[in-house]
Amino acid sequence: MPEAVIETKLLLPRLRQRTVPRPRLEELLIRGAETTLTLIAAPAGFGKTTLLGGWLGRRARGCPVAWVSLDERDIDPLVFWTHVLHAVGRAVPGAAASALAELGSSHARIEEVLSVLVNELGVTAADLDLVLDDYHLAESPAIQPGMAFLLEHLPPQVHLVISTRADPALPLARLRARGELVEIRAVDLRFTNDEAAAYLNGVSELTLDADEVAALEARTEGWAAALQLAALSLRGKADPAEFIAGFAGDDRFVVDYLADEVLGRQPADLRAFLLDTSVLEELTASLCDAVTRRADGRAMLEQLERQNLFLVPLDDQRRRYRYHHLFADVLRAHLLDERPADVPRLHRHASDWYQEAGDPEAAVRHAVAAGDLDLAAERIELAIPALLQDRREAVLRRWARDLPADLVRNRPVLAVGFIGGLMSSNDFQGVASRLAYAESLLDAPAADLRVADAAELARLPATVHTYHAALALVGGRPEHTVQHAELALARAAEDDHRSVAAASALLGLASWSNGDLQAAHRAYRTASEHLEQAGHVADVMGCAITLADLEMTQGRLREARRTFEHALALSGGSRVRGTADMYVGLSRVAWERGDLAAAKEHLRQADEVGDGSGLPQNPHRWRVMMAHLRQAEGDTATAVALLEEADRVYVADFSPNVQPVAATRARLLAASGDVSGARAWAREHTVTAADELTYLSEYDHLTLARVLLAEHAATADQDALGEAATLMSGILAASRLGGRTGTVIETLVLQAVAQRAAGDLDAATGTLAEAVHLAEPEHSVRVFTDEVPAVRALLDELVRRQPQDTFARHLLHECARRSAGEASTAGLGTQAADAAGVRLGPGSQPAPGLVEPLSSRETDVLRLLASDLSGPDIARQLHVSLATVRTHTQHIYAKLGVNNRRAAVRRAHQLDVFPRAGR
Repeated sequence: MPEAVIETKLLLPRLRQRTVPRPRLEELLIRGAETTLTLIAAPAGFGKTTLLGGWLGRRARGCPVAWVSLDERDIDPLVFWTHVLHAVGRAVPGAAASALAELGSSHARIEEVLSVLVNELGVTAADLDLVLDDYHLAESPAIQPGMAFLLEHLPPQVHLVISTRADPALPLARLRARGELVEIRAVDLRFTNDEAAAYLNGVSELTLDADEVAALEARTEGWAAALQLAALSLRGKADPAEFIAGFAGDDRFVVDYLADEVLGRQPADLRAFLLDTSVLEELTASLCDAVTRRADGRAMLEQLERQNLFLVPLDDQRRRYRYHHLFADVLRAHLLDERPADVPRLHRHASDWYQEAGDPEAAVRHAVAAGDLDLAAERIELAIPALLQDRREAVLRRWARDLPADLVRNRPVLAVGFIGGLMSSNDFQGVASRLAYAESLLDAPAADLRVADAAELARLPATVHTYHAALALVGGRPEHTVQHAELALARAAEDDHRSVAAASALLGLASWSNGDLQAAHRAYRTASEHLEQAGHVADVMGCAITLADLEMTQGRLREARRTFEHALALSGGSRVRGTADMYVGLSRVAWERGDLAAAKEHLRQADEVGDGSGLPQNPHRWRVMMAHLRQAEGDTATAVALLEEADRVYVADFSPNVQPVAATRARLLAASGDVSGARAWAREHTVTAADELTYLSEYDHLTLARVLLAEHAATADQDALGEAATLMSGILAASRLGGRTGTVIETLVLQAVAQRAAGDLDAATGTLAEAVHLAEPEHSVRVFTDEVPAVRALLDELVRRQPQDTFARHLLHECARRSAGEASTAGLGTQAADAAGVRLGPGSQPAPGLVEPLSSRETDVLRLLASDLSGPDIARQLHVSLATVRTHTQHIYAKLGVNNRRAAVRRAHQLDVFPRAGR
């Protein structure tokens, strides 16, 4: 799961009101914007961030900017790429959603995540500047491969800017040779004599003569930070020339000297405030008061800002600040030199404030900086339940990996909490040994243990067995999963809802994997009920997805709908994580029942609550559902494209992948007559009629039966028909035995099609009659309409033989509508369908929500926007200029009411204005 994002790191620096114009540097930046990479490399204090922030803030070309201010924590690749992806998503909404979903998968390699990002950006029409400021703080061997990959595959409309103190380990020589690199070095950033005069006498309002400016510029070699510190020191000097004459030394001595001058001239109380608060990465009035044990934090911050003492505002309300990094370094150095004994105390005060404010990450960070590992351990232990409830396992995982191993010595709750963070993030490295140590502590005398959370200690016996069960499941040993899960249930207290829920869910997963859906459903129902009692609403929604999947496979569509609706009701209208998944699930139930209008409306609601309200698998589920709707409307090309995208954004989890996207795509290809494409899937995934039939492969083998039936229809190959019949016979027997009524109905329908193809009309009609009888109670429609026209002919025969069968008549009507290419609205009239955002037929009027119809050329551009083609590629495809493509794209955005490529494609799908093959 991606790390928590510090939003202030993604904010573009505010444009300063009074700065020195530097047109020569802005010319370099403009030139760099047309290349792959602009590198700004210089030592500290040369004005890199100021230059970039000012240029980006002033220029008028309206290019989106993804800005990341990096720090030492970004050396962790997960933290680094999480912030980069969120910055891109802020600049170009939706452009990084799929990559973030991929990043949330513990199995994803960073190259796979970046491939998704590059593909998303490649289909974005707008230019984008991606700025990585202070890159040297984050650069590490773990970051370098991903950065090199990104540079090599960056789309032409994306421009990377790196600001750093040292050259990055990237292929700079190759970029230079290609002309794809513009460099701004310290020699470029140094203030010229004219720029120094403009700064000293204009911005700083000094009255130095030309010789004094020239001397100071020579002494500082144009170093911006030194000039700024010099200007502060010169204020009030009776003899500026004397000061300037004695101003000399290398960079470090300049900083030390000027810092002494600045600090030495401050009142004692302000100087003490500066040193005390230097331990903080962010400054607020109340935090400063807590650390300094004073009550003048707000007044002091206002005074510092007025005096321009290197205070950087982090918001527009003047509530949050930080010190300039260089100035903070100097302050901390002086604090260590003058008052080293005070440093632990100041960090401890900061830790107390953050603990009270509900920020355990910062509280622990300051406790560690204070050297108080016992305090850090205690605060981590107390934070564990809330972090797990809020699905912030990544924080626990980072602590488990980064903090000393001795931290968990004789601390069983902390040891097990770290295990929970690792396993919840699908990080199993070293977990077995950690679990063995934690288990050994359970047998130790209570007097030897250190515990901050007694309630969690009581849960440990059940929790340890739960983690053993999970490890066994990952290791492919379901029998051990069952054994440990049952031990966990036996050791859990009656009111220990989390332990009961976790163990029950693992029992459900083991049963599900073995094809025992009834046992799986019972276990998951128990897990859901206990999670609800524990108040873990997001986890209830996760369980609802599994429960409804099981219920639909069992043919219980009404119950699946109630499952989703109950989970939604628990949220109380708030956008709890998982809300979007509930709407996608309701869409699937409506689709199974033939109500395309409701299915579309639920997908619209899923979009409305946003990607942030979805679980990791929601992006792939949404695309699969939209593909089904497009296929139902006869638009196979768009449906296949959506499924290919769904496959790319799929995120694996503990649940078995019982309906692989690749197999769903093969079904669509077979239904559309592309037998060779469907056969290619079978070869690639080695699915054959001779395979052993298991529950986990049931969907694949039922897909193969569809492919074989399509092959027989196209070639009259009797062997294909025979293989399909054999497959369906085995699947039917297994699904009947397992109580999988949904699968039974689907298999019976296909079996009837096969019997009709073999010339046995009586058997086919009887088989279909059984399927109709089983489908009627739950109003299951989709499985029949998928097989038009073969099923329509059989339904004709069935209605002729059994005219009293009203559901068969209804199905026949639905098949007729499907054959006519009409989008079924399940009895809704035109007015109701319009209210649901569904177009019932083509016409010149714009669809609901569309300002005006798309032109023919805009329709062509929209079709290509849904592909992986970049802007220049689209231009070449249409034989027009890139500027023309951008103009059409902007018109499309305006008509659809969106502001980016991905949103345009999704909105077009919702409004049913997406260009289709054959239109």
